[in-house]
Amino acid sequence: MPRAEIIAIGTELLLGEIQDTNTRWIARQLRDVGIDIFRATIIGDNATRIAQVIRESLERCDILITTGGLGPTVDDPTREAVALATDCELEFHPELWIQIQQRFKRYKRPVSENNRQQAFIPAKAIAIENPVGTAPAFYLKSGKKVIFCLPGVPHEMETLMADQVLPYLKKAFRLQGGIYVRVLHVTGVGESQVDEWIGDLEKLANPTVGLMAHPGMIDIRIAAKAGSPDDAEILIKPIETLIRNAVGDNCYGADQDSLEGVVALLCRNRNLRLEVLEYHTDGELLQRLQTVMACRGTTSSDSIEPKELAKQVRQIRNNEGDLIVMGVSLVKLSDRHDLHLSISTPWGDYDGVRGYGGPPSQANSFAINAALDFVRRQLIAES
Repeated sequence: MPRAEIIAIGTELLLGEIQDTNTRWIARQLRDVGIDIFRATIIGDNATRIAQVIRESLERCDILITTGGLGPTVDDPTREAVALATDCELEFHPELWIQIQQRFKRYKRPVSENNRQQAFIPAKAIAIENPVGTAPAFYLKSGKKVIFCLPGVPHEMETLMADQVLPYLKKAFRLQGGIYVRVLHVTGVGESQVDEWIGDLEKLANPTVGLMAHPGMIDIRIAAKAGSPDDAEILIKPIETLIRNAVGDNCYGADQDSLEGVVALLCRNRNLRLEVLEYHTDGELLQRLQTVMACRGTTSSDSIEPKELAKQVRQIRNNEGDLIVMGVSLVKLSDRHDLHLSISTPWGDYDGVRGYGGPPSQANSFAINAALDFVRRQLIAES
């Protein structure tokens, strides 16, 4: 399979003024057609440095895609950088200048003389008309390798990738199949524990297995290179079975499954209603549950003692046969957060505490995921 690299160009990216979403989007598109990506680079608006990175990338990869730096201003140096990297001059294309002027006319905007420089592209390059913006894109071959230079505006880049770049790559590199991914979701255990259970599988070549940690959850990614979805399933399924057996009921689902969705399904299967009482979590638990089920609740920013939380939960349920009441209270301590949980169900009452010592900004996410997992496990145990 061919290898690709991505270069995101723009000093504003390095200064943190905007986030580079283009690289992620392009990477997903290339992955889906079976192209490997081993590196991605962010670089500022300097033609000499960009040219150096382009030359280095071309030593390693077959396909190079750049985004950004195709505008009309002085700090849009991609055209110059590519010309430097490929030892050619910039060349004026009258037909591009006509397209640019027509585009501005259609948008009922005046065209400035500096927009004329967008009609200059490297002499070895082939222009790509941009139907949704004013900046023409281009591509050029360097030996058996190809460079695509796309605008940095996301919707322009996405349009050109879908309509021009991907069809070209599929044909030029005779691409068949792709890289197919399944993600298993695990909660209630830490990343190191999951790694201990399935570490041997993380050494596989195809499919590959990797971990990604989130507050209160771990994603296990299984990625297979195959000629078709059916062929990928043959590779993925036995590895998925091994992982599910290793992590047990700590795995709550795959791909688009969510914890709140699993809880909602368990409640519906048993004709149970759910009510929430939450303190210091900004109402996020109730909000997430209400996206997937009818759910009542009360939220508060006040503090509450664990015993009082449990008492209120049991009073709200008041022995109603089809009602589950879940109480959640997040308490900030000097070096951590403590999450107090209380659940009253038709089959019993349960209380628990979960500790969190990570970034304070993620404490709410941890609390909500831990609370949903707490009630999920009780529902599973009694089903």
